[in-house]
Amino acid sequence: MKYEIVIGLEVHAELKTESKIFCGCSAHFGAEQNTNVCEVCLGMPGTMPVINQRAVEFAIRAGLALNCEIAQYSKFDRKNYYYPDLPKNYQISQYDLPVCTNGYLDIEVNGETKRIGITRIHLEEDAGKLVHPNTVTTSSFAWVDYNRTGVPLVEIVSEPDLRTPEEARAYLMKMRTILEYCDISDCKMEEGSLRCDANISLRPIGVTTLGTKAELKNMNSFKAVQKGLEYEAVRQEQILEEGGRIRQETRTWDEAKGVTLSMRSKEQAHDYRYLPEPDLVPMEIGRDQVEAVRATLPELPNARKLRLMEEDGLSAYDAEVITASRATAEYYDEVKQLINDPKAIANWVMGDMMKELNARGLSITESPVTPVHLAQMLQLINKGTISGKIAKTVFEAMFESGKKPEEIVQEKGLVQISDETAIVAIVEAVLLANPQSVADYKAGKEKAIGFLVGQVMKQSKGRANPDLVNKLLKERL
Repeated sequence: MKYEIVIGLEVHAELKTESKIFCGCSAHFGAEQNTNVCEVCLGMPGTMPVINQRAVEFAIRAGLALNCEIAQYSKFDRKNYYYPDLPKNYQISQYDLPVCTNGYLDIEVNGETKRIGITRIHLEEDAGKLVHPNTVTTSSFAWVDYNRTGVPLVEIVSEPDLRTPEEARAYLMKMRTILEYCDISDCKMEEGSLRCDANISLRPIGVTTLGTKAELKNMNSFKAVQKGLEYEAVRQEQILEEGGRIRQETRTWDEAKGVTLSMRSKEQAHDYRYLPEPDLVPMEIGRDQVEAVRATLPELPNARKLRLMEEDGLSAYDAEVITASRATAEYYDEVKQLINDPKAIANWVMGDMMKELNARGLSITESPVTPVHLAQMLQLINKGTISGKIAKTVFEAMFESGKKPEEIVQEKGLVQISDETAIVAIVEAVLLANPQSVADYKAGKEKAIGFLVGQVMKQSKGRANPDLVNKLLKERL
């Protein structure tokens, strides 16, 4: 390309508070439509908002985890616009005095670390949700569900430091990991609790001024963010190459067609007619309060990754995969407390565990194989009670039944055969039945022993001790 891509992201994360940001209604997802509502979040005349202290604490926690400065003085503002899912016709947000400013997030792309600036993190209330019927007779209208109205959000605004759609995806994935570690949002994009708007513009390489940007909305997956930005970069480049001008506008991502479509001209701050929220007093955030929140921060992903590499000897790749999810990292740590075999634990968690979870659409917190059961299975392998191959059968059975590994081994008769006398009989029978493989091995084709090992394992139904099989075969050959 003759152009440089410039991308900035606005990440909206719903906070895991029990109640909404300005009233006592439940903030939980999944209730029957329009049941988690009251006079305050429906904007009835005469009602007054009251700030949710936990939401403020969560915003501070996000700011500290993302290396931000925490404001000593902050206030709320009214952002005025009309939309059917906004019952007050304004949104309580923050304009010029947000809770957090001047942070950063380090991402890794293609083996290199890049620092992305974070302009601000501010608190605001979520809007409701339009539900569009699919039937022909009802296509002219939409339902409105106000359950989400008033659920607390943090909006995290990056600097325009991202240069490729791949970097944008890496930033968003790292952001989700940090928010999950801080336990302030469940970050479920499929439920709308993590949403992303992307601003993208192009400029000729070597030019420092920013080009005209387009804002992309309705991207509900990491893949959609990357694909939407890739399409938009090509679209803008074609317009510029043909001598056209980019319109500053808001565009939507059409997942089915794989294109962006124009929604409306881009609003400016003055279009929203911001004014200080008169029903909420400004907030003074004491330094003692900030330090109290800092004390609640968990071990964050980068620190945890470094610990697994330095203390447990895991590779950078293994440590990155394990720490990409707080739940996975905690599962790993729980197993390691029971058996000190880091590489084996990592292999089972990243391999068979993830395979079974993905096949069933489960998270690791829903795994039928508990950390205790995985540790017990690894102990059976180390003691020679079962082989690594048998362990795969045991693991699958544990996943299906939730039983202890010892129970499965006994029920299925999977105890490894380590008695030389029993294995010798099988070895000698296999050698007699496969004279050609014996001749090949004696002629210098050492790989022939692999076939013979396989035959012994087959005859023993996978229960023969592999090391002993190799030893006895080589002795007799």
